[in-house]
Amino acid sequence: MPAEDPRTRQEILDATGAPIVMFDKVSLAFDDKVILREVSFTLIKGHTKIILGASGAGKSTVLKLILGLWKADGGVVWVNGERVDQMGEHDLMRVRTDLGMVFQEGALFDSLTVRENVGYKLWEELRWPDDKVNARVEEILGFVALSEHIDKMPSDLSGGQRRRVAIARAMAAKPRVLLYDEPTTGLDPITATTVDEEIVKLRDLEGVSSIVVTHQLRDAFYIATHSAERSNGGVRIVQADQEKSEEAEFIMLRDGLVCFEGPAGELRRSTDPYLKTFLS
Repeated sequence: MPAEDPRTRQEILDATGAPIVMFDKVSLAFDDKVILREVSFTLIKGHTKIILGASGAGKSTVLKLILGLWKADGGVVWVNGERVDQMGEHDLMRVRTDLGMVFQEGALFDSLTVRENVGYKLWEELRWPDDKVNARVEEILGFVALSEHIDKMPSDLSGGQRRRVAIARAMAAKPRVLLYDEPTTGLDPITATTVDEEIVKLRDLEGVSSIVVTHQLRDAFYIATHSAERSNGGVRIVQADQEKSEEAEFIMLRDGLVCFEGPAGELRRSTDPYLKTFLS
């Protein structure tokens, strides 16, 4: 008999290039309202899926199904090699430890400092000791360039800074998957770009796999066409080459159906009347 593989399940999945998230003909409806119709896609380790679509197209529903907050009526949802669509709450809590969620508007705790917001899960759920929590909070705030704001209250920060704190909080427990639900809504273009850059940095420098739900085309294309690299002890954002750009794939939802899936260049070249109208 072959020797038992000493690697963990996740190490085997990572080494074989297995999907991080996979939807296989997933459907969901509430009464007569169909939200998703046999939606299928695959997210590969270290890549990004950008989900576009009009309001009510089912974009945020995808994130809720990944988190197990909603259950699909049909089809299969896989996260990190585990089927979650029929999983109980106890097992879902374990799966969620490897998922980070960035909500619309940031959703910070107003009564907690930046330090306490970022370290909340580490203290309250994972029960890390104070010294370990503080070290990780300082590390991740340095990564998002907010170290000097560590003891401020959310009300003392700008909109863009609050979103970056939300990203830091989602990253604190070092999840391999980050889910972003309209992360730049309500921000001006310049501030939104600072948030986009953090998404790019986490993907390219930390190897985080991500799903970005947005209706902001400018941000979607920025994330898809830029990459991060270390330079002279710092980090810089550069225009991605074609191969790197194709690692970020777009999914366009329309009435619960996937009407497009592919890289930025292919989306821009599409002659489909609905896509052309949406992109105009």
